[in-house]
Amino acid sequence: MRLSFNNTETAFAYKTNKELQAGRFLFGTMNYSWFAAIGVRLTPFLMKTGLPIHGAIRKTIFKQFVGGETLGQTAKVAKKLGGYNVQVILDYGVEAKQGEENFDKARDEFIRVIEYAATQPNIPLISVKITGIARFGLLKTLNSAPRLRSGVHDHEAEDAEWDRVRERMYDICEKAAEKNIGVLIDAEESWIQDPIDRLSVEMMEIFNREKCIVYNTIQLYRHDRMNFLKMYHNIARQRGFILGVKIVRGAYMEKERTRAAQKGYPSPIQQDKSFTDGDFNSAVEYCIDNIEDIATVIATHNEYSNLHAAELLDQKRIPHDHPHIHFSQLYGMSDNITFNLAKAGYSVSKYLPFGPIRDVIPYLMRRAQENSSINGQTSRELLLIKSELKRRARVAKEVKSKKTSLVGS
Repeated sequence: MRLSFNNTETAFAYKTNKELQAGRFLFGTMNYSWFAAIGVRLTPFLMKTGLPIHGAIRKTIFKQFVGGETLGQTAKVAKKLGGYNVQVILDYGVEAKQGEENFDKARDEFIRVIEYAATQPNIPLISVKITGIARFGLLKTLNSAPRLRSGVHDHEAEDAEWDRVRERMYDICEKAAEKNIGVLIDAEESWIQDPIDRLSVEMMEIFNREKCIVYNTIQLYRHDRMNFLKMYHNIARQRGFILGVKIVRGAYMEKERTRAAQKGYPSPIQQDKSFTDGDFNSAVEYCIDNIEDIATVIATHNEYSNLHAAELLDQKRIPHDHPHIHFSQLYGMSDNITFNLAKAGYSVSKYLPFGPIRDVIPYLMRRAQENSSINGQTSRELLLIKSELKRRARVAKEVKSKKTSLVGS
């Protein structure tokens, strides 16, 4: 294959020298895990004190990983990405606020984002977190007692509450189907995931008849998820709908292991990273083998997994822009993957969160933690940025030398 993720000229064509230098500083700071750990704990506290640190955050970590505070600001970033054939997955990055009124407001906000996405040429998908429209405790109760929905219990209030959650999700998916925008349902902790999975199947059965509108997220760092994917696929075939899945490695590993140890149940997490990698790549292969009835978003920063998927498409002579295959990386990370895939004609997007700085701080802190904890991730980002800055300096020097020669002659 001609596809390479080492082409930094393509990867950073959309960034100025000043932006690259800011990225070099940020990732250089994150490269010190102790510094990142202090920042993760200290920043939310400083925000609450009212100290004037918004400006520093806006110019550094916020600018790197977030599209903007409003849809209007985010539109400029989306348009810029679109100029390089990179699509966008919009995510309203505000953390969940409890209460039925807040859940209704979150539903309305998701619908507003869908309506906005439908007016843009390169925003085919939005992201939805069920804990944004449902009480965590309700999901936990339903997860531990899945028969609650069959009526074998005395919790009528919870039945009514769950019906309201279903109605909110239906409203979101109905608008998405009307506007032809895909909805990615985020995965969450294993102890609330079961009702999310069941709700996603319910929505897919309604809205994924002709094309894929609803996608559920499968975290392959769980050792049961490969079998779950196959079971999910069988259900879709039996009921006659297109299965939509976003496949990721996962986001709650330490929390999952700690809780399992504290409560004395077997950890749902794979033995080690090699098992996660193996299942992730197996899931990619399974989905591509069944591309006619599984629509897949391959969401990973792992270079091998992206190359493997791209190679499989070529081997099977599947068009790079097939409607049932899509690649995605987080905004601010792995530009070498995203932009080189886009240049090669693959359908690829940046996951682009937006929202007020104060509200997206939890998201930003997760990004800082992720970059400092993933082995080699920050170093890789830093190496690529430095490489591109050196390339540009070399090119500028060559151009200057040629101009001098022309003047001299």
